[in-house]
Amino acid sequence: MEYTDTAFRTVAWSGCAPRLLTDSDAPEYRPVLDTDQLLREIEASGLVGRGGAAFPLGVKLRAVRDNGRSGGLAAKGAVVVANGEEGEPASVKDRWLLRNRPHLVLDGLRLAAAIVGAQRAYVYVSDRDSARSVEGALGDLDPDILGVAVELRTVEPGYVAGEETAAVRAIDGGPAKPTDKPPRPFEAGVGGRPTLVSNVETLANVPYVQRRGAAAFRSQGTVHSPGTFLATITGANRAPVLYELPHGLPFTELLSLHGVSSEQVRGALMGGYFAGFLNRRVLDTTLDHETMRGLGSGLGCGAITVITDECPVAVAASVLAYFDRENAGQCGSCFNGTAAMAAVAAALRDFVATQEDLGRLRRWSVVLRGRGACATLDAATNVAATLLDQFPDEVDRHLGGTCVDCTRGAFRADRPYQAVS
Repeated sequence: MEYTDTAFRTVAWSGCAPRLLTDSDAPEYRPVLDTDQLLREIEASGLVGRGGAAFPLGVKLRAVRDNGRSGGLAAKGAVVVANGEEGEPASVKDRWLLRNRPHLVLDGLRLAAAIVGAQRAYVYVSDRDSARSVEGALGDLDPDILGVAVELRTVEPGYVAGEETAAVRAIDGGPAKPTDKPPRPFEAGVGGRPTLVSNVETLANVPYVQRRGAAAFRSQGTVHSPGTFLATITGANRAPVLYELPHGLPFTELLSLHGVSSEQVRGALMGGYFAGFLNRRVLDTTLDHETMRGLGSGLGCGAITVITDECPVAVAASVLAYFDRENAGQCGSCFNGTAAMAAVAAALRDFVATQEDLGRLRRWSVVLRGRGACATLDAATNVAATLLDQFPDEVDRHLGGTCVDCTRGAFRADRPYQAVS
């Protein structure tokens, strides 16, 4: 599924005081009077990363700041990276922010840079329209306003290119492919210096915390998932929409907003493709990190694909084939593992898999987890494991050659549910 921005709608839930979709793009760039106080306010806000891992921003900021004061190369200053390389094809939020709210992202970037004492900052993207938007926004500003030198780095798009060590490697002049950890960027990143790599939606929330404070930020959302988030909703035979939603919103309310009947829903792909499938249990969930983790799933980058008419087995085959093509080709376990899982899923879709094939797929979905340099292999194992766990009846029908949906034409896509061409 491909579409352009002209066909893409943005909607803020009626019960939500929107902060990102409707925030003015006029730069405020309020002075930072006390970086320690601002850091404490961010920590109190509970703001977690919007790139997928949901790691507390305040913890990352404090770690980079402390490492930047520790001596050696670090004494030359930390580095901050606004990561807008949106490798997840089911998500559009970062590109939308960079194209439509570049000053909000730049304001968050310069606040993070001030907190950690950064001497250099980067905006890291692959989308050419985003790059032009950021260039224009930087041209609007007196460099003194930012308080740090900001450079734009553009790379070719790829699923792995947005991984934090891939961003560091690309900025340092290498390929946009992940490296082994440790060290992690907060320890030794760009140029060997402590580096904060933060998703652009995460940074876009920081000016709100500066202006309104932690209590206002926590006025929406849940205790452990405070604030609003941007959700890219695809599938269900409807045009994709970018929503700003409060954490904790019932999934059924999102369906109502999106114009989809609960009766149509077979399940959903969560967190883009990374978190894998949920079956109709998704109808009883709320959209927050703690609820999703409790189900063995994840909210991730906020991308959700609603599955209605498509057979989950065929969807899984397309997604696993995508991971097979998009892996970095650096780790044997990932290169071979994604290929093997994709082959079994394709055979299952095409009614030629055996019970022995399924046994291998189930075993791989467990033993391959955590064996790659980045999360691509984990994403593939999540898709395989959740297909087998959440849709056993559909899997059995494919073993028996009786899936009605796929006998009349299976769902196939090179990049399933791609959000932006």
